[in-house]
Amino acid sequence: MSILDTIRARRSVRTFDGIDLYSGDLEKIEECAKGADNPYGQLIEWRILSADEGLSSPVIVGAQRFIAGKMRRAEHAEEAFGYSFEKIVLLCETLGVGTTIIAGTMDRGAFERAMELKSGEVMPCMSPLGYPAKKMSIREGMMRTGIKADSRLDFGEIFFDGAFDKPLSDGGAIKDALEAVRLAPSAVNKQPWRVVLDGSAAHFYIKHARGYGAGTGWDMQKIDLGIALCHFELAMREKGFEPRFELADPGIKTPEGVDYIASFRW
Repeated sequence: MSILDTIRARRSVRTFDGIDLYSGDLEKIEECAKGADNPYGQLIEWRILSADEGLSSPVIVGAQRFIAGKMRRAEHAEEAFGYSFEKIVLLCETLGVGTTIIAGTMDRGAFERAMELKSGEVMPCMSPLGYPAKKMSIREGMMRTGIKADSRLDFGEIFFDGAFDKPLSDGGAIKDALEAVRLAPSAVNKQPWRVVLDGSAAHFYIKHARGYGAGTGWDMQKIDLGIALCHFELAMREKGFEPRFELADPGIKTPEGVDYIASFRW
């Protein structure tokens, strides 16, 4: 499948069939995690953990494995984390392995002990790994309905032509890459990414929602932006473009609560 097809096919999975990962799938995920780089050059250590280590989440049923990452607190660490994590998540989808990124509803103390956090390190998120059950749990169905998990903002609400007061009507040659961004998953489906196209450049911004960085030491919505950046670059490269990543605020006037994140040029 193409990157866009993989993104379209994936959904967050919280109900698993209880079967442990096959050894071949486990090896492929471990190998992907070792090479899951990001354009920020941030180092992230990924570990695949077993439920036998006393790890659990009240919203997960039947998972025997989890994957978690730890990083040092640094500028742009959240975006880097989301970018690298999404590479692993998309590989899992091609293997038929279900995932869902979880930041809060878990026994965080147990996971942090299993990850052997050192001073200055954080473990923002984890994901269960397993094969989806044939039928999702009632709780999972209710959660998906509550956050409208399958809905996405309209094209013109997210993408803009040169300035935020001019919604983009058509993505032209990069429409698949923009659709890959539009379909990206996000915490509580807030979809915080905004993109301004300016010639052969795409400038990414974050539309902040309250409470996503309070008291944790990291910002979940910046992790969401990392996922969106990953989708864009992978889809662009698949179409033959060579996007160049840069951190250079173009000075475009932004609405209140919207801040610059990063850009790609091609």
